[in-house]
Amino acid sequence: QVQLVESGGGLVQAGGSLRLSCAASGRIFSINAMGWYRQAPGKQRELVAAITSVGSTNYADSVKGRFTISRDNAKNTVYLQMNSLNPEDPAVYYCNSDHVKGGNYWGQGTQVTVSS
Repeated sequence: QVQLVESGGGLVQAGGSLRLSCAASGRIFSINAMGWYRQAPGKQRELVAAITSVGSTNYADSVKGRFTISRDNAKNTVYLQMNSLNPEDPAVYYCNSDHVKGGNYWGQGTQVTVSS
């Protein structure tokens, strides 16, 4: 089994920054992609950003230029640097990992709140 533990959420003023971290542990052989998703109340969960094992990235249009995803393969950890946070960004942010030998895992989620 694999566990994903997220940290770094919280309350920030509009225009501010937060950095999310997600560490994978357990029976890990090799991880393909890791990513961040978010779900706001009454909305579907959506992809925010993803990164492959070789560093290729993909971003939602709404966060391009503001958010940066990065990854430390040696630590099985993925990060999301969020800058210029705005009132459309508050949500529960979930970490996801997709594994070479199969399996797709989710973290428990971390709340991001933006005050105006």
